[in-house]
Order: sequence, then C-alpha cells, then structure tokens
Amino acid sequence: MTGFSDAHVWLVIAGLGIGTYLIRFSFLGLVGDRPLPGWLLRLLRYTPVAVMPGLVAPLILWPQATGGQPDPARLAAAAVTLGVGLWTRNVVGAVAAGLVTLYGMLALLG
Repeated sequence: MTGFSDAHVWLVIAGLGIGTYLIRFSFLGLVGDRPLPGWLLRLLRYTPVAVMPGLVAPLILWPQATGGQPDPARLAAAAVTLGVGLWTRNVVGAVAAGLVTLYGMLALLG
C-alpha cells in the first residue's frame, strides 16, 4: 500500500531508534556525571513552556472534531484559558475556565 518494502520500513525504524538513543545518551551518558552550565539550566527551564503550545495549538486551530476547520467554540475557550491563566497565574483555574467556556460555547452554538 505504501510502496515501501518491509526491509526499508525496518531500516527507518532502526535508524530512528539509534538516533533517539544517541540524543538521549549525549545528555545522560556523556554529561550525566558533570554539572550543567548555568546558562543551559536557565534555558532548560523553558522547555515545558515551549512544548505545551506545540501540543495544544493544532488541537485548537485544526481540531479533528470539525474536520480540521477552525471552530469559534475552541478559539474562544483557548482565549479564555490564556486570559485567565495570565490574570490569575493559576493553572487549574485557567483550565476550568476554558472547559466551562468550551462546553458553554458548544451548547450555545450547537
């Protein structure tokens, strides 16, 4: 179906596995017994902040529930979540506000 042979698929899987191992080994095996420089520790603090928008943005902009079309209810819920999060600095409150907004808008818009 895909036009690739089984050997080619397994070669790609093995290559990805080796690459992933080497990336992790570079931190754990080579640098694991030494303290990291302060500038790198400061940068690593922002990793979750950078990853979360990358995970959430496609679910807001191209949701599977609407066939990939932007949805006013999801956009409003994202805006409310962001606003409440910036205003209160409370993750649980921001998520709860976004949840209430999403379900309220879905009920309102149908």
